[in-house]
Amino acid sequence: MGVSNRIVTGCGAVALAAALGLGIASERAVGQESRGSAAQQDRDWPAYNGGVNGDHYSPLKQINRNNVAQLKVAWEFDTGEKGNLQTNPLVVGRVLYACTFSGKVIALDAATGHLLWTFDSSVANSDKTIGGSSQPSRGLAYWTDGKIARIFAGVMNYLYALDANTGKPIAEFGDQGRIDLRKGLREDLDAKYEQQSIALTTPGIVYKDLIIVGGRNPETHPAPPGDIRAYDVRTGALRWTFHTIPQPGEVGYDTWPPEAWKDAGAANNWSGMTLDRERGIVYVPTGSAVFDFYGGDRIGNDLFADTLLALDANTGKRLWHFQGVHHDVWDRDFPAPPALVTVTREGKPVDAVAQTTKQGVVYLFDRATGAPLFPIEEKAYPASDVPGEKTAPTQPMPLLPAPFARQRLTEDMLTTRTPAAHAWAVRTFATFRSDGQFVPFGVDRQTVIFPGFDGGAEWGGPAVDPAIGVLYVNANEMAWTGGLTAQNPNAKAGAKTYQSQCAICHGSNRAGSPPAFPSLVGVSERLTDEQIAAVITHGRGRMPALPNLDSANVTELLAFLKTAAAEPAPAEHVPGETMGGGPSAQWAFTGYRKFLDPDGYPAIAPPWGTLSAIDLNTGKYLWKIPLGEYPALAAQGSKDTGSENYGGPVVTAGGLLFIGATSYDRKFRAFDSATGKLLWETELPFSAGATPATYSVEGKQYVVIAASGGRDPKGPVGGVYIALSLP
Repeated sequence: MGVSNRIVTGCGAVALAAALGLGIASERAVGQESRGSAAQQDRDWPAYNGGVNGDHYSPLKQINRNNVAQLKVAWEFDTGEKGNLQTNPLVVGRVLYACTFSGKVIALDAATGHLLWTFDSSVANSDKTIGGSSQPSRGLAYWTDGKIARIFAGVMNYLYALDANTGKPIAEFGDQGRIDLRKGLREDLDAKYEQQSIALTTPGIVYKDLIIVGGRNPETHPAPPGDIRAYDVRTGALRWTFHTIPQPGEVGYDTWPPEAWKDAGAANNWSGMTLDRERGIVYVPTGSAVFDFYGGDRIGNDLFADTLLALDANTGKRLWHFQGVHHDVWDRDFPAPPALVTVTREGKPVDAVAQTTKQGVVYLFDRATGAPLFPIEEKAYPASDVPGEKTAPTQPMPLLPAPFARQRLTEDMLTTRTPAAHAWAVRTFATFRSDGQFVPFGVDRQTVIFPGFDGGAEWGGPAVDPAIGVLYVNANEMAWTGGLTAQNPNAKAGAKTYQSQCAICHGSNRAGSPPAFPSLVGVSERLTDEQIAAVITHGRGRMPALPNLDSANVTELLAFLKTAAAEPAPAEHVPGETMGGGPSAQWAFTGYRKFLDPDGYPAIAPPWGTLSAIDLNTGKYLWKIPLGEYPALAAQGSKDTGSENYGGPVVTAGGLLFIGATSYDRKFRAFDSATGKLLWETELPFSAGATPATYSVEGKQYVVIAASGGRDPKGPVGGVYIALSLP
């Protein structure tokens, strides 16, 4: 089945909403189940991933195992933009709220796809030299008191409050409708707030009259601290702050060097949060501290980096925490909001919180106390031999459930796609160190990270069926490599800036890992100096802004980028010697490198992407299947290889699991949630690297997903929302 009969709508106005009777039912409470006798079963999708509990679940069952094969396109909205859409839209009443690649917020009639209003902050499009400088936008937040309703949108470094009926900013919120998240972090940083880099890429969460947010921070120095902050939904006033990098007198301060909080950065919540509304607890997963891959200036366990925090949502007070990676030097952020679920222990129900990870394991805790519901063992791992580094001697690993991604790459797991590819993989693999999880990087030798830097699990997060306590998680099973190299203290200024700010993504040889991390070899032949400078200053897509670089730094960096690129020779380094700029300035990351064969396919044996169903009552797997394929390989008979996948699943009471996610085959699929059997699939115009949503209007159930492409360098790129329903 292919997507056809496309309904493309590109204009509209608030007047249209009024004419069609589609104004927001502001008196209607979020999550209310009915709207009168004509639509007793209508359900909204009122929060990111469906509900503040993070379970990706809908009780709708009009579309079910028996009829899902009859799905047809109900409507399609073309944003008119090309870029990687990651948005999980909201649906409240008859209105669907979503984002475009450039950072616009749109409201659509959820039954027809007609545009009702558009909000364009102009912030994300302020630099036309690069066609906009937006950051990813994964969703929005909705609040109502029953009389008024507001949409909260992150656009670059701003949090906007919009009137849900009109899309107009709420003038009394913050500064004429917005808060600059670069402000209010620390008094010394406020004096230079414009040099801070922070973007709200995943929506905050609403609790009572608070909007609680984190943010995306740089992964190299300098980076601001990853404070969790709660703002008043009406005024934008700051109500509370939790310091993820503890200050003197706070719990966790002694897990860092003294006074580290003044210079340390990140440990931020970029992946979103989950709320237990009844208990008033917000669950906040955090990422690594900077510098991601060397921690000589942050010796210690570095709380609260790589931590699942349980905070009092009213006050921000820490209730309990669990650190998943001590002294992280592998970029093992907690990548997604956890899911709330009730499981059975010794015949009794226990309210739990489940957290997925990049390393391919699931942690399960008692929601109120933080007590593990499956045993967790602190396992010993090798020490780092990099001068100045001191890795943690142990790391926590759950004994159940078993990992949902392979944990150690060995030679017998290398590709056999062709004899030539296998021979190449064997030769290349022999140059790597591959000893499993938590092996520290060495100097000038690549270490295998498996599953890779992008998981295991990623930002799409898991789905949970609350009726049976089963968790569904899609995973990448790609091998990546990384390492450190000594910086040359005699290098020119532009080369030093590149190594400290750019090499982490684009590699010490500028080759990158396309398409996520583009090659910068010959970039001056593709873009003008003005365009390159704009990307450096404002960021774009996955690249954060680098406002800390002044015009002289940018000019020097531009000059370096025009020089011939080559793998830099290691600088002679005396152990213990500091090269300037602090211990982390001694070392540069060699870059994120996928282990791909010469034809661009993974150099390991399939599956390269999977979908698993795990019974959280027992820790046992119900089923596990490959997810996705490469069309060219499938045409040659190599089907069901699995592929990289981004965006999560949705599970319904109709016995279905809906998921797009796959980067190369452009498929949207529905599986039997009980067995993993494929029941239906359709090919979209672009791959769908976003989590779908499902809702009903006037008794009719819809499933909607954003499709845009962008992960496959050979595939088409666009930006559309596609809704499907039964005939």
